[in-house]
Amino acid sequence: GFHECHIKPDWLLIYLIEDDVLTLTLVDTGSHSDLFKK
Repeated sequence: GFHECHIKPDWLLIYLIEDDVLTLTLVDTGSHSDLFKK
């Protein structure tokens, strides 16, 4: 399955290890205000 690591408050690293292959996705989620429109 997918795993996640919070790099900084607005950055999320999502990774998957499948058949000895590492796939990394770095996501700029924006602030909580941006994300939830608060």
